[in-house]
Amino acid sequence: MDPEMDSQLKIGFIGAGNMAFGIAKGILSGNVLPANVKVSAPSSRNLGRFQELGIAVTHSNIEVVCGSDVVFVAVKPHLVPLVLNEITQHVTDRHMIVSVAAGVTLATLEELLPENSVAIRLMPNLPCLVQEGALLFARGSHAKQEDGALLRSLLHRCGLVEEGPEAWIDIHTGLSGSGVAFVYLFAEALAEGAVKMGMPSALAHSIASQTVLGAGRLLRDSGKHPAQLRSEVCTPGGTTIYGLHTLEQGGVRASTMSAVESATERARELGRKSTAGSRK
Repeated sequence: MDPEMDSQLKIGFIGAGNMAFGIAKGILSGNVLPANVKVSAPSSRNLGRFQELGIAVTHSNIEVVCGSDVVFVAVKPHLVPLVLNEITQHVTDRHMIVSVAAGVTLATLEELLPENSVAIRLMPNLPCLVQEGALLFARGSHAKQEDGALLRSLLHRCGLVEEGPEAWIDIHTGLSGSGVAFVYLFAEALAEGAVKMGMPSALAHSIASQTVLGAGRLLRDSGKHPAQLRSEVCTPGGTTIYGLHTLEQGGVRASTMSAVESATERARELGRKSTAGSRK
């Protein structure tokens, strides 16, 4: 994608939460200028941090749409129909509408938007705030391959960006959207184990966070399967295999798989509700 094209694009955000802020930071670290970005939210509470980045803010969703080429709809899922009903008459064939609302399907988006609108469903995660996100998107029926390439170009500084079928979006929500919380829970438990053994809490949490970071980077950069790296840490009769045995006795593997399954099913349930709500 031509960097010059990125720099000329007008980008809008409806919603000013963490996902919008993380994506905005990533986009600005690329070729998009702050002067070409605008954010709307009903309250001024979260707008200050966008202003610190040089981004214009407003309380008007319509103003954002009319001044943008790409619009990120970053509101709570139950608010998506209200927002799209408000802006729909201002959406034209030059717009790309990107929804980051969990569970809101492409069918729902396309039903609420004008006919032939370019809609894309995107699921980011919280580490977008530090440009280490995992983002998966699916294109709607009127979004072309070049629309996907443009979105990927805009988001590449946010972290890993992949495209897939819409059926994978809910799975990605369970794996990565919710998965970061599962990792935080494990990091918390690691630190509390160290505190139990006598280490000061602040130090234990610092080391736990670095352990998670280092393990993640090695896993990503080495290209090795997690099981291979795990086996490389274990020595016969050593400390690690004893600890792993305890984790297996506690069912950590099955519990983690079930957590991803539960979060995925909840995302699917939200999608069914959003579809039913849009047809009322």
